Amino acid sequence: MEEQGIPQPEAQGGESASPTPQGAVAEAEAALAQQLETLKRELEEARAQAQEYLEGWQRERAAFANYRKRVEAERAQFAAEATALFIRKLLPILDDFERALQTLPDNLRHLTWVEGVVLIYRKLQLALESEGVRPIEVKPGDPFDPMLHEAVLYEPAEGFEEGQIVEELQKGYRLGERVLRPTLVKVARRPEPPSEPPAGNGGEGAS
Repeated sequence: MEEQGIPQPEAQGGESASPTPQGAVAEAEAALAQQLETLKRELEEARAQAQEYLEGWQRERAAFANYRKRVEAERAQFAAEATALFIRKLLPILDDFERALQTLPDNLRHLTWVEGVVLIYRKLQLALESEGVRPIEVKPGDPFDPMLHEAVLYEPAEGFEEGQIVEELQKGYRLGERVLRPTLVKVARRPEPPSEPPAGNGGEGAS
C-alpha cells in the first residue's frame, strides 16, 4: 500500500558536486609551491643578512688586527726610544774609561785596582754590545758622511783630498742601523790660494 501525501525530496540544481581527487591534489601542489616560494625568499633574505653580518665581522676583525699591530709597533718604538736614551747616557762614561786607560802610565797597568778598572770597562762594553751597540768604524782617508760623522774642524791636510776624514776626535756609536751618536772628526779642505799683493803700488817712485 503506497503512502500518499508525503512529498519526496528533490535534488537541488544549484549544489556543486564533491571535489574530485585530482582537484584536491592540484590544490595541495599549489599550496606546497607557494610555501616553497616563501621558504626560498626567506632563505635568500637570511643568507643576505648572514653575509652582511659576516662582512661586518670581517671588517671589525681587520680593524682590530690593524689596531693591535699599531699598538705593538708603538710599544716597540717606545721601548727602542727608551733603550736609546739610556745608552746615550752611558756613552760619556765609556769615553771617560777610554781616556783614562789611554793616558795611564805603563808602570801602573799591572796594579790590581787598575786591572779592576779595566774589567769594569770591559763589562760595560760587553753589556752595550749585547744590546746591539757598535762603534762607527772610521779611518783616515774615509769620505765624510754627514749621516755618520760630525765635522768639528775643517783644515788643509797634506796627503788628503777635500772632504776626506783626517782624524777621529770622538768615537761614534750606532744601535742596529740607528746612529746613537755621530763620530766627531776633522775633515780636510782645499788649501786657500796665496794672497796676491795689491796692484797699483809697485810702479810709484819717490818724488
